[in-house]
Amino acid sequence: MWSTSARNEDIEREGAHLGRFLLFDDSMEDVYNQKDTYLRKKSEAAVVVKVESIHWKSSQPLTEDYLRHFDRVAALYDYNPWTSSSWQERAEQLDRERQLSADRAGLACVLKRFNERAGNAPEAMRAVNLLKDERTLCVVGGQQAGLFTGQTLVIYKAITLIQTAKLAAERLGRPVVPVFWIAGEDHDFDEVNHIQYLSQDMQVSKIKIEHPTGKRSSVSNLSIPQEQWEAALNELDQSLIPTEFKDDLMSSLRAFAEQSITLVDLFAKIMAKLFGSHGLVLVNSDDPALRRLESPMFRELLEHYAPINDAVHRSTAQVVTLGYKPQVEAQANSANLFVIDDDERVLLYADEASQDFTDRKKERAFAREQLLAWAETAPERLSNNVMTRPLMQEYLFPVLGTVLGPGEIAYWALSKGAFHHLGMQMPIIIPRLEFTLLEGTVQKNMHKYDLTLDDVLHRLDEKQQEWLRKQDTLQLEERFAQVKQQFKASYQPLIEITAGINPGLGKLGETNMAKILEQIDFLENKAQDAVRTQFDAALRQFQRISASVLPLGKPQERVYNIIHYLNKYGSGWLNELLEAGLEPDGQHKICYL
Repeated sequence: MWSTSARNEDIEREGAHLGRFLLFDDSMEDVYNQKDTYLRKKSEAAVVVKVESIHWKSSQPLTEDYLRHFDRVAALYDYNPWTSSSWQERAEQLDRERQLSADRAGLACVLKRFNERAGNAPEAMRAVNLLKDERTLCVVGGQQAGLFTGQTLVIYKAITLIQTAKLAAERLGRPVVPVFWIAGEDHDFDEVNHIQYLSQDMQVSKIKIEHPTGKRSSVSNLSIPQEQWEAALNELDQSLIPTEFKDDLMSSLRAFAEQSITLVDLFAKIMAKLFGSHGLVLVNSDDPALRRLESPMFRELLEHYAPINDAVHRSTAQVVTLGYKPQVEAQANSANLFVIDDDERVLLYADEASQDFTDRKKERAFAREQLLAWAETAPERLSNNVMTRPLMQEYLFPVLGTVLGPGEIAYWALSKGAFHHLGMQMPIIIPRLEFTLLEGTVQKNMHKYDLTLDDVLHRLDEKQQEWLRKQDTLQLEERFAQVKQQFKASYQPLIEITAGINPGLGKLGETNMAKILEQIDFLENKAQDAVRTQFDAALRQFQRISASVLPLGKPQERVYNIIHYLNKYGSGWLNELLEAGLEPDGQHKICYL
């Protein structure tokens, strides 16, 4: 057994070895296929977390090629993330005078106020101050403000931001700040109002809050009544097993909820608690103070809506020509902007006849001059859609790179022309780190049934049936098959004889035989069910494996929330991942807890 000091020395040597393979290294392709173990945590008692890299093919063909065969999609992006020179080139491009950019001092002031309200750590506040320095660059990525942070992929996006900013700062020798963009302007409440977790009876269960108004309002403008917070917290409390971490965890969440009015408030406080000490800066895209900084950019987007939308359509056609299906459907006459009207977020379309704007159904009309005036006097009435958000992000921040998930990588492929029309370039697109947490109980059950991870991901049902067949010492399947074959062999000649007497008797015989075979099948199923009851414990263990790794047939990170893992294991494993120097290399990470 290692002593703590000896273990830490080995860990440091391992970390130094792995640290040579930076995200920016041209030789990374040789590393991608290795199974890596990252071991490091500086604490009184070092905790060891094993992380294994595997190739999990993306469901997005365009994204899969971005990760594995960049040459196939290079025309859709400005920088190759797998080439080390891209990082210096992007930094130099940002150092040149930018045609459109927000005031850095004003941005730092807005971020300071928001992060203070969120209770962010001193390390994050120092990172905010760094943004005043013209040499400081950013790595930016974000997500909607989900209940209790939403799906675990949100947590992994934050880890990727922090890791990439750290690596970029080392590579470039200048400050690089990780920024998490909270999409508070989003109005899809059903996407963010719930979390899912694996219950004790092996079901994917949900905790949710109801929409407070029913209107299509931005999430950051929806006040959640305290009784809804309390109900959700009580339900969460009941769902958590008793552990040494539970009391502190629930106490923190209750304190955060008491201080929160909206989902954005609660989301920001939890993210600040988890990642503030690592310098993660938070921004609310729907912050009224931020909107005032965005005023000049909103005017640009309104005045150039037609060529920007044309550029999106050209990029869409290019994606199709390359053989991919566009992730986002480009709309004719879309302004790619929303306006807030009667507390609802309304997507704008240009009316070719009047040169003004309407909603999709042309039930509401907005004069062009009125929208331009609002861009200056009331910019909080405007917000971006999926195609202009990247442009606004570029305007606000000196974005060295942006961290995106698989779907986002695919739809950003439609934005290159829009960037260029405004005299901008796309930032380097960094694939979000993907994780599956493999708990000890699941690992034990996999070992018990001789299951590889590949078995679990691709053929678990088949492996379960194979195991059941091996337990069938009575060989029921073969015996029933033999009986059915013998019965048909004996009965078919009798049917043919009776059909010779009367054709109607032949048809009756066929029907009769089918009914008898059906009854034999019925008895076989009952017998197999009886066998399965003898192995209920084993089947529950197979079910646990499936529900843990591929809940609802989806990657774990797209279903479950982080709270239940923090309750079971504390935050040590999470801190270790943050300190392990994991590479955003397009590989899926299996984390053995």
